[in-house]
Amino acid sequence: MAVLPRLEELAAELTAWRRDLHAHPEMAFQEERTSAFVAQQLASFGIEVHRGLAGTGVVGVLQAGAGGGRIGLRADMDALPLQEDNDFPHRSRHEGCMHACGHDGHTTMLLGAARVIAERRNFQGTVVFIFQPAEEHEGGGRVMVEEGLFERFPMDAVYGLHNWPGLEVGQFAVMPGPMMAGCDSFEIVVRGRGGHAAMPQEGVDPIVVGSAIVQALQTISSRNLAPVDAAVVSVTQFHGGDAWNVIPSEVVLRGSVRFFRQEVRLLISERLETITQGVARAHGAEAELRLIPGYPATVNTAPEAAVAAAAMAGVVGEAQVSTTLPPTMGAEDFAYLLQMCPGAYGWIGNGPGTGGCLLHNPLYDFNDRILPIGASYWVTLVEQVLAPAENAEVT
Repeated sequence: MAVLPRLEELAAELTAWRRDLHAHPEMAFQEERTSAFVAQQLASFGIEVHRGLAGTGVVGVLQAGAGGGRIGLRADMDALPLQEDNDFPHRSRHEGCMHACGHDGHTTMLLGAARVIAERRNFQGTVVFIFQPAEEHEGGGRVMVEEGLFERFPMDAVYGLHNWPGLEVGQFAVMPGPMMAGCDSFEIVVRGRGGHAAMPQEGVDPIVVGSAIVQALQTISSRNLAPVDAAVVSVTQFHGGDAWNVIPSEVVLRGSVRFFRQEVRLLISERLETITQGVARAHGAEAELRLIPGYPATVNTAPEAAVAAAAMAGVVGEAQVSTTLPPTMGAEDFAYLLQMCPGAYGWIGNGPGTGGCLLHNPLYDFNDRILPIGASYWVTLVEQVLAPAENAEVT
């Protein structure tokens, strides 16, 4: 493994940064302490700092040499509304909030890389370090794009990296095409006619209607989509009724949709409406469907996925880089950046995920062993993509 010696030297300091961030998690668009820490570190490395995109976002810009390309590197900073069950010293100090997805580690790896890239300056061009708020559900990536990320900081390509429990330490994965799914949410309100549980014939039972809708929605994936088009339609909430002997007048269903292609997204949306209305009418009830758009699918461009794989191989060896893993149905708002700019999103192994060390789990913790590995990938990527022209002077 070709982890950069300088990053091995910095491993203890990176670990201290990461654990401090873990102990002080901040929710979407509230990453004030984290943002200030990132900006302070970037400035101390001699990197130009810009703050304010998406509120708490931070962008660092570093130039070397004359001309050259422009590459963007992105890390996310926010935490989850989850009560941490770990008891180690760096556990969350904020009740009901924890870094259960490793954004503390992502931020630290990119900061470590920024430090070494600034020290070495072994590139020709511009590196844009993007520290994004609000990845979890709130679409901070979308907000940064809408507020002019790519207009203010033009890039030829943009790259992201996420830790992945279940992938061994010292391994990476990156694939061309879909890497992570898109996601939407839905809410269905079914209105019937309530009454006495002993006399159901006098009403219209929305619980029966809602149950029929739940069953019918399962046919979208199994009977409306081609078998090669992966998609998930899951009803995750069913609310209705307050008494044992009363049929309620209304129930509420909520759920999640996952997809990889926009055509599939549109078909699922149409079928949700058709099935909901059809089943409700068949039972003499009324129903209202509300669709809540979520993240688009995270789709890597093939050339940039190959570039990322080469940089990963430069750190851990080609045999330790997978380019054939199936994409996940999890979603990621790096998708918004990829809609505007070519790029690739990859995974770095976080270890086996035993003992609850799984994403979005109250026992999760980022594996500090991979901090120098991930940071070495970022440095290698920059120095490969923006390799100085032969005989060019690098400042």
